[in-house]
Amino acid sequence: MKTARDAGGLPFDAVLCDVDGVIRFYDTAEVTRLEEAAGLPAGITAAVGFAPENDLPLLLGQITRDQWAQSITQDLSSHVSLSDAHALAKAFTEAGFWADEAVVALLRQVREHCPVVLVTNATVWLDEDLAALGLADLADSVVNSSLVGVAKPDRRIYEIAAEQAGARVGRCLFVDDREENIDAAHDLGMTTVLYRAVGDLREAVALIVQ
Repeated sequence: MKTARDAGGLPFDAVLCDVDGVIRFYDTAEVTRLEEAAGLPAGITAAVGFAPENDLPLLLGQITRDQWAQSITQDLSSHVSLSDAHALAKAFTEAGFWADEAVVALLRQVREHCPVVLVTNATVWLDEDLAALGLADLADSVVNSSLVGVAKPDRRIYEIAAEQAGARVGRCLFVDDREENIDAAHDLGMTTVLYRAVGDLREAVALIVQ
């Protein structure tokens, strides 16, 4: 865990938390099955879907889900038939998802003591997804890249999140599963946790929920 310059070991005034890779996870079984059936290496659909030229416009709210799927189909069609590319894009962009209940329970505990803000590079339909998971009330606020027009690791999204939490950046704990996002938050003076397992979060918030 990287510590803020001025935290001094005291509890934080707010917890800023990523969504995907920390709270929410996707079911990729169907995509994997289709890749294998088409003779493609596992993970190629995700690599195409998350390539900056396809993913960033989605995360900035500039394209729709259908347009995202079309870009994936187009890129995959150079490797497989158009029908297989379309099936892969559809399975990938419409994949089911689930929430880690242990993380959810911890964040609900934290929220009893200080603000929780979700800070996420996400789609314009994130609120619908959170509602489907029963998590519409998980946080005090959601800073969604596709709605604010700026994505992690741009410093502005962290500043927006701290402002919505009503906390100075140096008094925020930021949790994310991507190193570049952690580094950007740390450079602003936040305490950061590179998330790999629920124990990472549990240890980080121990001073808040004790």
